[in-house]
Amino acid sequence: MLVRLLYASRAVDTSPDAIESILHQSRAHNPASGVTGVLCYGGGIFLQVLEGGRMAVNELYGHILRDPRHTDVVLLHYQEITEREFAGWTMGEVNMSRINTSILLKYAEKPELDPYSVSGQVSLALLEELMATASIIGRA
Repeated sequence: MLVRLLYASRAVDTSPDAIESILHQSRAHNPASGVTGVLCYGGGIFLQVLEGGRMAVNELYGHILRDPRHTDVVLLHYQEITEREFAGWTMGEVNMSRINTSILLKYAEKPELDPYSVSGQVSLALLEELMATASIIGRA
């Protein structure tokens, strides 16, 4: 059974090294568990979608809840799926510095990443559009 989970959190350490460490760890560990997804980071906020088997995704989300690098972790969306949308990424990364602000304004009141102020469906739609417009990097 495949599932898709979307959550938001705030970074405790917003240094580039800390963010790169999270991406590196995801890319190193996700292939063995069959988890794919995308991490969007901007303004100290993570927006991440995880896809894979129910047990693997749930276990990873439990780990994220306990991870001291994250605070204010909020589950935005969870669903059973028939196929992955983010299958090509062990953990893709959205380059927020290259995003056209009109894409962000399409989904929010201000041109900034703030999944806490919109619905999970809106956040998922934003990630889908970012994928469609090739704003996701790091297909590793």
